[in-house]
Amino acid sequence: MAADLIGFCYAALVTLGGIIGFAKAGSTTSLAAGLLFGFLAALGAYLKNTWISLGTCGTLAVVMGIRYFNSFKLMPAGLMMILSALMVLKILTSKTKKTHQS
Repeated sequence: MAADLIGFCYAALVTLGGIIGFAKAGSTTSLAAGLLFGFLAALGAYLKNTWISLGTCGTLAVVMGIRYFNSFKLMPAGLMMILSALMVLKILTSKTKKTHQS
């Protein structure tokens, strides 16, 4: 079984975003959320658990989408909304491919 490399890269970006948010703005909320959601994304990728991955990416897509539409700032909310939405699409398309192959 090959590792979900895209999922691990996404998890690393989420974690890194939380660390950068803490370093630049001193936001402990960004740090905590980045570490929590980065861990959950990595766990979903490692276990190849669609529900953990989908829940993590979906939640981030909605939360960051709300933040983006309130501020219209691409960084970080817009970028994370786009990346999270792309991850949701990736997960759903890979899930439907597996369903049709069975």
